[in-house]
Amino acid sequence: MGQLAGPTDPTADAHWEHRHERKGFFTDTSICIGCKACEVACKEWNQNPQDGELELLESSYDNTGSLGASTWRHVAFVEQDSERIEEARESGRKLVSLGMPRVGPPEARPQPAGDTTPPDTPEFRWLMSSDVCKHCTHAGCLDVCPTGALFRTEHGTVVVQDDVCNGCGTCVAGCPFGVIERRTDGTAAPRTERDGQPGKPEVKNVGVAQKCTLCYDRMVDDQTPACAQTCPTTSIKYGEHDDMVETARHRVAELHAQGRTEARLYGANELDGVGGTGSVFLLLDEPEVYGLPPDPRVPTADLPRMYQRAGLAAAGMLAAAALAFAGGRS
Repeated sequence: MGQLAGPTDPTADAHWEHRHERKGFFTDTSICIGCKACEVACKEWNQNPQDGELELLESSYDNTGSLGASTWRHVAFVEQDSERIEEARESGRKLVSLGMPRVGPPEARPQPAGDTTPPDTPEFRWLMSSDVCKHCTHAGCLDVCPTGALFRTEHGTVVVQDDVCNGCGTCVAGCPFGVIERRTDGTAAPRTERDGQPGKPEVKNVGVAQKCTLCYDRMVDDQTPACAQTCPTTSIKYGEHDDMVETARHRVAELHAQGRTEARLYGANELDGVGGTGSVFLLLDEPEVYGLPPDPRVPTADLPRMYQRAGLAAAGMLAAAALAFAGGRS
């Protein structure tokens, strides 16, 4: 276990002999069209099973609902009217500096091919956002795993080893974003014998904790993750983490220069409760609108303080016992 809180380099904390630059995503929700190509590509590449009947939800035009053990990319659909749009822009104007750029014209830099200017929708808009595991600098799931099933890769990402996970679910409680889940309730299902041969569950990794790996199997071969590879609008960008953060800051500055003051970054602040995230997002409203916690905090961040207080309490009890013993003998 590496550093529990504060700014750090997770790839260095992992103590890899041959360390690589930290990799991550930048998801620009301002150009997401909600096509769900990323969801499909993720499922196809990782051979994840279908979630439910894929019927439209009553809350929106979404049909998957949220991230889960079998959905490692999820595109949210949020409908907003003109009143909510203005509220979002006003809240953006009031933001203090949390690692965001100043309002003003962006510096000259190459832009992706195609028009990335959001449509002018003063009366109505859809907010589309492709959510994914955050691959936190301080990953609660990794810190609390009792079996070592989760590990920090040489690229700074967090991956589950299916054959080591016992399905205890401790990591589920340790994630402040509600990303990781077991594929079914309970511990990992035992395989039953059929005709004298070891049986296999109908769905692989039944009972095992599952989440996005940032396509670790593709990364080791210098390939782009499936979701970013298939995104038709370049809403999902992949690369070195520092480059992704810089790109995100320039994009926010560009939107602010257009009067889109609601644009803000999520996960780029290394002083937050998870030390910043490997997956950085550009949002057009408060995080809660997208189902994201406004102030995520890894549960293990308070361990040093808890140990200190427990030690002081124990010392106080010993001192009180010693005084009582000495007073009884006098």
